[in-house]
Amino acid sequence: MSIVTSKISGIFIPVKDITAARDWYCSLLGLEPDLEIISGHLCCIPMDNNGLNVILDSKVYAEDTYARTPMFHFDTDDIERAYQYVQQLGAELVTSIEHGHWFNFKDPDGNMLMICKCN
Repeated sequence: MSIVTSKISGIFIPVKDITAARDWYCSLLGLEPDLEIISGHLCCIPMDNNGLNVILDSKVYAEDTYARTPMFHFDTDDIERAYQYVQQLGAELVTSIEHGHWFNFKDPDGNMLMICKCN
């Protein structure tokens, strides 16, 4: 038995401008952009009822620290509508919908993200 648990409670994303990133991610997720910015560089976006957060952090951002491959994916029940929604947000689409289940796109800082229909 390990002292380290198999639970993940935070996924960090390096961002250049914490306020702009908070507003963009809140828009993507349909949240009010009123989440607290902590210590001038952190914003925790709650993702589910199990304590998982996407943590935007401008203190760890540098021109070469963006995520070049998706480190996780956001879920959707309707991949086509999700694709259209991300396109309307003006995000850079990197792939089309692949195999009817997923696509990749970039946030304004160049971080590669994925949306996936898993069911």
